[in-house]
Amino acid sequence: MICVYHKEIGRMWCTVATEDEKVVATSYAKRESDALKSLLESLPYNAPFQVVEEPSRLSESALTTVEAILRGEAVSVGFDLEMKYVPDYSRRVLGCVFKVPVGYVTTYKAVADAVGGGPRAVGQVMASNPFAPIVPCHRVVCSDFGLGGFGGGFGEGVKTKRELLEREDRGYREPKRMRVGGGVLALFPVGFVLERLKSGC
Repeated sequence: MICVYHKEIGRMWCTVATEDEKVVATSYAKRESDALKSLLESLPYNAPFQVVEEPSRLSESALTTVEAILRGEAVSVGFDLEMKYVPDYSRRVLGCVFKVPVGYVTTYKAVADAVGGGPRAVGQVMASNPFAPIVPCHRVVCSDFGLGGFGGGFGEGVKTKRELLEREDRGYREPKRMRVGGGVLALFPVGFVLERLKSGC
């Protein structure tokens, strides 16, 4: 049985679904209904679940991690993400994006170059990311360092993406590359995105 727990943290509603000591999904939104809707859409089709009033130790740990990420902190995830419900290609994309560190972004194209597929396919995986923000889809941007879509579309979602990246800016100036599985992922300082936004391009 999948257990769903949610609570308000600061000005965000944060949710987590757990099963057999693994995190099945997480989500967050400014409205309680939106956070729950996003989480429930991430659960496997027809899987039984229950909403619980008291959190387990795992639920508390997951939501503490979500809260820290939303504050712009670097975190070390001390629990497992349940990937058995995720298709193979999505698993590769999520595993890649999971490794993008605070202070950097990558692009849809760079992820595709690292794991295969195309930028559009990567974007589709990011749009249905079941582990936001633990798998930091907000750190994936367009090749021109525009924000692209976020949280299912433009408007409030893109504003949230920008706010998260502003909190994560560490002042880095140089791009770098890192090995991810059998590929190499290009990383760029968050400042590249923020400078583009300031220029109004």
